[in-house]
Amino acid sequence: MAPYGTWASPITADVILQSVSNKSELFVDPITSAIYWIEGRPAEGGRDVIVGASKGQDVFGKGWNARTGVQEYGGGAAMAYGGAVYFSNYADNRVYKIAAEGEDPKPITPDNKNYRYAKVNVHPKHNHLLVAVLEDHTRPLPQDVVTTLCIINSKTQSVTTIVSGADFYAFPSFSADGTYIAWEQWSHPDMPWEGSEIFVANVDVNDNSVKLSDITYVAGKKIDISASTPVWASNDVLVFTTDETGYHNPWTYSVSSGKAAPVLPVSIDEDFNQPLHRLGTEYSAPLDQRAGRVIYATLKNDHIALRIVKLATGAIEDIPSAYTDIQDLKRVADNSFAFLANSAEAPQTLVVCVLADNAQVQFHEVNVASTEGDAPKIPNSLISVAQAITLKTEDGEPLHVLYLPPKNPAYEALDGERPPCVVDAHGGPTGHTSASLDWSKQYFTSRGWAWLDVNYGGSSGYGRKYIKRLEGKWGIIDVEDCTSAMEQLSSAPYSLIDPKRSVIRGGSAGGFTTLATICFKPDAFAAATSLFGIADLRSLAKETHKFESHYLEKLVGGTLEEVPEVYKKRSPIFHADKIKTPLLVLQGSIDRVVPPDQAEVIVKAIKERNGRVEYTVFEGEGHGWRKAETIKAAIEQELHFYEAVFGIKGKSSTGGRDYSLQ
Repeated sequence: MAPYGTWASPITADVILQSVSNKSELFVDPITSAIYWIEGRPAEGGRDVIVGASKGQDVFGKGWNARTGVQEYGGGAAMAYGGAVYFSNYADNRVYKIAAEGEDPKPITPDNKNYRYAKVNVHPKHNHLLVAVLEDHTRPLPQDVVTTLCIINSKTQSVTTIVSGADFYAFPSFSADGTYIAWEQWSHPDMPWEGSEIFVANVDVNDNSVKLSDITYVAGKKIDISASTPVWASNDVLVFTTDETGYHNPWTYSVSSGKAAPVLPVSIDEDFNQPLHRLGTEYSAPLDQRAGRVIYATLKNDHIALRIVKLATGAIEDIPSAYTDIQDLKRVADNSFAFLANSAEAPQTLVVCVLADNAQVQFHEVNVASTEGDAPKIPNSLISVAQAITLKTEDGEPLHVLYLPPKNPAYEALDGERPPCVVDAHGGPTGHTSASLDWSKQYFTSRGWAWLDVNYGGSSGYGRKYIKRLEGKWGIIDVEDCTSAMEQLSSAPYSLIDPKRSVIRGGSAGGFTTLATICFKPDAFAAATSLFGIADLRSLAKETHKFESHYLEKLVGGTLEEVPEVYKKRSPIFHADKIKTPLLVLQGSIDRVVPPDQAEVIVKAIKERNGRVEYTVFEGEGHGWRKAETIKAAIEQELHFYEAVFGIKGKSSTGGRDYSLQ
C-alpha cells in the first residue's frame, strides 16, 4: 500500500524507447504487392527509414532519411512501383530511386534544396514520368512559398509544372490505365478539412512529357465543404469523401458520365475520413480495380471500425476488430488490404487482412523484430485501458474525454485518497486523441497517476459541427473544456481524481491551450507543461509556415489586421503576469512552426516576477521530438517536475522502493 504517484514502475524512459513502434506510414507496391513502412529511428538521430515487410530489412543504408518537409508536417515521403522504391531524402530534398533490392539510391530530381516533394505517383505506362506535389522555397517567406503539381522525368532529372494556382495540393494519382489524373486542392484561408476541392483531367503523355486537358471540377466547396482523398476504384470511377452532410461520407465520380454522387442511400453520422494534417495518411482503399468494393476505417465518437462498402448499392458490411486506431489503409491485391493498427493493450502492428470467398475475414498480424533492440515485455496487468466518457459543457453540448486510471498490480492506494492527474490537451487543434496504447501515458499511470485526454471542442471524429465549436473561440472553448473536464471528473458522481493535484500539459496547439489556461484560469491547475507551445498568436500569424499561416483567421475570428485586439487578448505572452502556476517549458531549437522566441518571452516574464518556471531547449529538435536522448529527457523531466511541485518522492523503477512523502 502506497500513496498515488509514488509507485515504482518497470516502464522507464528507456523501456519506452525500446517498446514504442515508430511506424509512421505504410505503402504498397501496386504491381508486386510488396509492403513497406516508414520507421522513425530515435536512436539514429531521429531519421526515417524504409523497411520491407517481407524480410523486415531496411531498403537503404544509414546515410539516408526518407522524410519530406512539405507543409512542415510532411507525410507521403515514399512509394513503390514495379519493384522500385522512390523516396524524398530529407538532407537534400531530392527524390531518389532504388531500382532493385540491394542497389544504391539514385537521384531523379534536380540538385535544388529549395524544392520539396511529396506523394509521388508513377505513370503506369511511362514509368519514368512521375507526378508529385512540389513545394518551392526559393523565396523562403511563407507567403512566397509556391506549391504546384509537377511531373518528374527520372531520365532527365527534370521537373515540369502541370497544375498551379491553388495554395495547396494533395493525392495526385493516375488512373490504372494512365489516361486520367485526379487530385485534391485548397487555398487560404481554408484548411483541407474546412474547404477543399477535387479535380480530374485527361492525360496526354509521350515519352518526354505529360500534358493535361479537360480539367474538370468534381466536388468540394471553398469555406463550406471538404472533399478529400481521391482514389481510383477503376479506370472510370473515382472514390472520395465529402462532409457536406456534416460527416465525411463516401462519394463516387464517373469520368464517362461526368456525375458525382453519394455512395450511401442515406448519409450516416459517421466519419469515413479524418482531417488531412499530414499528406501520407489514408483511411480507405479499393478492394479491386472494378469499382466493386472499398474498405474504410470509420470513426464515430471514440469507436474505430472497419467497413466494406459496395459502390453499386451502398451496402455496408462490418468487419469486427478490437483495434482502437487504424491508419494507412492500402490495397495489397484483390480482396486483401493492409494497415497499421493500434489497440488499447498492445503496441502498433502491421495487419494484412484477406477476405475469403466464403465471406470469412482473416487477420494476419506481421510482427517484425524491432530495430531498436529487444523490448522488455510489459504485462497487460500493468496497462491502464482508456475509458471513453461523454461529459457535458455548460451549454449542454457533449464533451468527449478518455480517462486512464492509475494501474499497477503491485500496489494499492491509501484509503480515501484520489490520484493526481495529468490532463492532456492534444495538438492540432483539429486533432483527436484515441484510446490506443501510448507508453508515455502508461509511464504515468503505472506510477499511480491518472491521465485524462480531452477531445475538446474543435477535435475531429465527432463531425463538422463539433470541429466548428472552436471557430472564432480558440483560447476560450478549449480552455473551458479542459478545465471543465478536470472539474467534472473530480466531482460527484465521478470523484475520480484529486483537483488539487491535477496538472495540464500539451504540445503545439495543446501547448497554447495549456498556457492560455494558466493565464486565464490561474487557480484551476496545480502545475503545467508546455511542449513547443504557442504563446503569441500575432507572431504565429506573421511567422508560421505556409500551411497554417491563415489557420488563425477562423480560429480567432478574423485576420490580425481586422481584429488585432483579439489576437493580443488571447495571446498568453501578454498575460504572463497572471501566471502563478508552476510551469515547465520544453522547446526545440530549430522549430519553424513555433519558434523558440515565443517560449522565451513567457519564461522571461515569469522569472522577472520570481515565479516558478523551468525551461529546456533541445538542440537540433524541431516541432516535436525525434531523437532518443530528447524523448528520454523530456518525459523524465516532466515527471520529476510534477513530483517536485507536489512533494512526491517516488521511484522510477521496480527496485529500491521508497514511499515516503517529502
